Amino acid sequence: MIKNHKFLEKFEREQCRKEKPSYEQSLKIIESLWAEGKALGVLPPKKSMEGIETAIKIAGILNNV
Repeated sequence: MIKNHKFLEKFEREQCRKEKPSYEQSLKIIESLWAEGKALGVLPPKKSMEGIETAIKIAGILNNV
C-alpha cells in the first residue's frame, strides 16, 4: 500500500520528464488523439484553415522529440 502519495506523484512526474517519448511513440499518441477527435465528431475541421494554430503546435511538439 502506498503511504506517501505526494512522493509517488513527484517521482512519476520526474520520470516522465527524464524519459522522453520516441518519435514512433509520439506518432502513436497523435494518431490516437486524431482518432478520438474523429469519434467525437470534431475532426477533421469543416473549414480547411480552421485549427491551423493547433496543427502548428502539434508540428512543433513532434519536431522537439
